[in-house]
Amino acid sequence: MSDPWDELQRPGPSSAEVAGVTIRRGSRVRLHPRAGGDIFDLALAGKLAAVESLEEDDEGRVHVTVTLDDDPGRDLGAARVLGHRFFFRLDEIEPVEGGDEQAASAGTRILVAGVGNIFLGDDGFGVAVANRLAERELPEGVDVRDFGIRGMDLAYALQDGYDAVVFVDAAPRGEAPGTLSVIEPVLDLDEVVLDTHGMDPLRVIALARALGGIPPRVLVVACEPETVVHGEHDEELVGELSAPVRAAVDEAATLVCSVVEAEIKSTRKAVRQ
Repeated sequence: MSDPWDELQRPGPSSAEVAGVTIRRGSRVRLHPRAGGDIFDLALAGKLAAVESLEEDDEGRVHVTVTLDDDPGRDLGAARVLGHRFFFRLDEIEPVEGGDEQAASAGTRILVAGVGNIFLGDDGFGVAVANRLAERELPEGVDVRDFGIRGMDLAYALQDGYDAVVFVDAAPRGEAPGTLSVIEPVLDLDEVVLDTHGMDPLRVIALARALGGIPPRVLVVACEPETVVHGEHDEELVGELSAPVRAAVDEAATLVCSVVEAEIKSTRKAVRQ
């Protein structure tokens, strides 16, 4: 008998082949429910939908979850809300020609997560960058959120069907204060070195995996802090960034935008291939 926790953490396939066409998350399909189904199958027959995920059951059978094109609550389906998210076997869907690239160009979803404690000096860097990004116009499908130290909120947000998450945080890496880095961490708790004080993204990622999954791509835009405050005593609390870290906020916002654009282009390229 398989361990149910192993089942929860087992990722589904990234793609599958239907009628000689490769489908993946974002592919558009037409629904053909099996004959003899219930009233919902009759209502869904012939509908156009987008693939939200591919799942594999404990017997190795692949199913797709889809959201309907004409569902006004489609975003709820992407957030795994029942009633807006439907399951179909591979033999119950028909790929729509050109649907992959169209979905990739309009449907790539990226979460930019500003994390950190604003009362611990430079640890508030991620929050400051998130607030700066909120003033900018970003591509459709890019969500910028200030999570602060709310790890549970972030873990649940990672369940919302994003293609990538970009953490923004202060991380001591031995560089000059204010130095920016883009890190693509290996998601192994013994390998990733990220000192994030009030919220540990690695613990959040582990929790998110247990809840259902994490985005396929995880990146970190990190800034070398000048002041590392632990906040063990009230007199240690510092509610502002150091000068070099404060000066890096605008550059970091621009860097995050570049990372996001690169992820969107990468998704489109992968679809064309």
